[in-house]
Amino acid sequence: MRSHIGGMTPPLSVLDLSPITQGSDAGQALRNSLDLARHVERLGFRRFWMAEHHNMPGVASAATAVALAHVGAGTERIRIGAGGVMLPNHAPLVIAEQFGTLAALHPGRVDLGVGRAPGTDQLTAQALRRTLNGDIDRFPQDVLELIRWFQPSQPGQAVRAVPGEGLEVPVWILGSSLYGAQLGAALGLPYAFASHFAPGDLDRAGALYRSEFRPGPSGAPPFFMPALTVVAADTDEEARFLATSLFQAFVNLRSGRAGPLPAPVDGYFERLDPGARAMLDQALACAVIGGPETVRRGLAAFAARTRADELMITSQVFDPAARKRGFDIIAEVWREKAAA
Repeated sequence: MRSHIGGMTPPLSVLDLSPITQGSDAGQALRNSLDLARHVERLGFRRFWMAEHHNMPGVASAATAVALAHVGAGTERIRIGAGGVMLPNHAPLVIAEQFGTLAALHPGRVDLGVGRAPGTDQLTAQALRRTLNGDIDRFPQDVLELIRWFQPSQPGQAVRAVPGEGLEVPVWILGSSLYGAQLGAALGLPYAFASHFAPGDLDRAGALYRSEFRPGPSGAPPFFMPALTVVAADTDEEARFLATSLFQAFVNLRSGRAGPLPAPVDGYFERLDPGARAMLDQALACAVIGGPETVRRGLAAFAARTRADELMITSQVFDPAARKRGFDIIAEVWREKAAA
């Protein structure tokens, strides 16, 4: 059994979007996710999180708790969790029951990250909720309600989360703006920032979270985990080629043409118009794309810049074998850094 990748360096974890690739299907995507989870568990990554997205032809993890049950059953030690559940789409009791079930099946291994975005478009959000009368400004109250469902029940309590009550599943706040930083700080909860696709407020959010943090009932200190895209390969050239799948996916999504993750294409970035290039440069400002030395420098610079307590890495690569090879490289260079 390998220890977590870390030491004097922040531990590493994985955010998997369970990509459905062109020519494949959701079943294969979820099997690939389990295969990746087993692989990064052997490498010593700390967590394996999956995200709730809806009406996305390229993402297989819409039913996040179900997908995590699949991954949890096929792994032994790695923590599994949501990165995250979009709480406005659900009653807190339902999520408490779902993640209470996961925690009952996999004790001590389950995390629950929650966000206030819908994780989809407005039409799909309405189909999910049947009504949009719910107020996202209720998000703080919904988070507190969710936490209460995980606490031991009280005598005479009429409604209970079973499974769920007494399991104290760790709740994280997820965000891509200053709102989440303020809420995580006010509630004394760990905070994960989505700098893998929305890096604009990264520095301000991290600073605000730390400066305003007030310990919650657990007394735990602030814990900041930013996410970043890493596409690693044996050479810089190969990594840039593999990253063109992600580039195409971003451009397609922003153009209203979301679809399965495309195969990589030589010279794709160079053929884009200036507007599309600028969009990618902004959205992927924190991405690290390259061979081992480039990845080593990029990860070290990001960790130093953010003063992260942990790094959450996502890697949208078309070929599952190339994606696993990328995580081999990430683990290797991070261990070398920790040992230096």
